Amino acid sequence: MAPAKVAIIGGTGVYENAYLEDPQEMIVETGFGQALFCRGHYREREIYFLARHGTGHGLPPHLVNYRANIAAIKKLGISAVIATAAVGSLRQGMPPGSRVVIDQFIDFTKGRPATFYEGGEEGVIHVDLTEPYCPELRQAILRAGETLGERIIDGGCYLCTEGPRFETPAEIRMFALWGGDLVGMTNVPEVVLAREAGLCYATIALVSNFAAGISPQALSHQEVLDEMARGKDSLDRLLMAVATEISTGRNCSCSLGAGPWNPDWEASNDEP
Repeated sequence: MAPAKVAIIGGTGVYENAYLEDPQEMIVETGFGQALFCRGHYREREIYFLARHGTGHGLPPHLVNYRANIAAIKKLGISAVIATAAVGSLRQGMPPGSRVVIDQFIDFTKGRPATFYEGGEEGVIHVDLTEPYCPELRQAILRAGETLGERIIDGGCYLCTEGPRFETPAEIRMFALWGGDLVGMTNVPEVVLAREAGLCYATIALVSNFAAGISPQALSHQEVLDEMARGKDSLDRLLMAVATEISTGRNCSCSLGAGPWNPDWEASNDEP
């Protein structure tokens, strides 16, 4: 039996899910600000959908309130989080249209709040990220893909840049030498904060194009949106299938090493 609550964080081009039953908007207040969710159900699973960039893509990647989003998920008592992220590919073996369950990341961001624990009363936490993404959720994604006949690539390294600009060809060549497979702008600090909060978290990277210098043409945001739109219906089905695949027991180590949770990070509000 799957857990009662699952969170889905939709990235670029993923602002809602057509298969969510009885969807209702709700706002969760936290000590870091508000987070807007669409709460609904699917096959007896309680699903909380959050559009990372807002419903109209009004938030650039460097201004997303990652701490509010993760704190809200924690406040709602959700332990399983599935995220999507539009990415550019550095590898010919991961062409546009591919879906990759990433297993590692490289952080090239520069100015984002990246932790809940900034000293003082909260102390300092050095969270372990040997395995950044929950292995059980990753396997649930792969099983769901197999059930639906969807080809999903198992494993890939996500290189996270600051944005909102696209990368230069010189940067892309460097990232490839570092071992990066995909490049995007949002997975960090989201994955780090999820681990600090003791959540199970996994990301499906959606390849929208080849990165700068590999793509035969100049990059554009519209190109990303167009590719996301082409696969949106099958992605919606995949996300709901993943939610039904997630099992009750937590046999992973995602909650180990998380710091003490400060109640002040959950500003009081009327619970839904």
